[in-house]
Amino acid sequence: MLPARTLLCALVLVGGCSKPGATEAKSPVLAVLPKGTTHVFWKAVERGARESAAELGVELAWKGPLQEDDRAQQIQLVQQFTAQKVAGIALAPLDHTALAAPVKAAMAAGIPVVIYDSSLDGTPGVDYIAYVATDNTTAGALGGQELARLVGDKAEVVLLRYMVGSASTAQREQGFLEALGAHAGLHVAVENRYAGATGGEAKTAALNLMGELRKAQGVFCPNESSTYGMLLALRQEGLAGKLRFVGFDSSPPLLEALRAGEIDALVVQDPRKMGALAVRTLAAHLRGEKVEATIDTGAVLVTREKLSDPAIVKLLE
Repeated sequence: MLPARTLLCALVLVGGCSKPGATEAKSPVLAVLPKGTTHVFWKAVERGARESAAELGVELAWKGPLQEDDRAQQIQLVQQFTAQKVAGIALAPLDHTALAAPVKAAMAAGIPVVIYDSSLDGTPGVDYIAYVATDNTTAGALGGQELARLVGDKAEVVLLRYMVGSASTAQREQGFLEALGAHAGLHVAVENRYAGATGGEAKTAALNLMGELRKAQGVFCPNESSTYGMLLALRQEGLAGKLRFVGFDSSPPLLEALRAGEIDALVVQDPRKMGALAVRTLAAHLRGEKVEATIDTGAVLVTREKLSDPAIVKLLE
């Protein structure tokens, strides 16, 4: 790794590297915008981003909407950081279409943008510097394959989607449905209902599906908040542990439910790695290095039996 002073010399856009006796140039600022700031997932992303920023000697500005449905605020934040002329922006877009114009404006202003977690309309390496994320279609298929194994060849299952406009979860949902399509005896009884941005909204949406859930043998949810809301609803209605349940992402309550048998499996990403690589990719680009247009940060299926696996333990820290 380059010494911090060397990296600063490469990154600072104005003033260059200071000479002996001169005033040191300020650290470059990299802005990292999550979809929201309340979910455990984003706290892990922030941890990885801050660790990389500290190692590289750059300043990190972490800021995002409180909830994952505030597109207007996220657009405003991209515009704000563009006006401030930060050295670079890493963005997890709430909406793959709505955030395209602000990103285009940032790039036109000479501010490189790395998209992470969820895709954006456009081409990585052309319309923005790079895309750092889970292969969400493959990750959704992992969940579908596991649920198909759990319920058997003839069953009804329910898909509770996350939110309209979220590209990452839409890809997971598509991967899930494609995996189930390989099993002729499986019927998706519900596939067009959305959880909303919070666990509370997801619980309400799940309770509204209780008629279908009572007749089904399995359920899949594509992110942390939808999984948690479904868990709360199933507990309230006495179905937790009786309905085969595959969720997505991890948090202490979800891992507790996995250990208790209320959730059968979780598809787990590596948010800490995602945050770290988003920052490192921005820094490498600013140093003039060639970066990969698409970087897969990986996902694994976690079951109760795998919770003692050292690699899984480290992932869930």
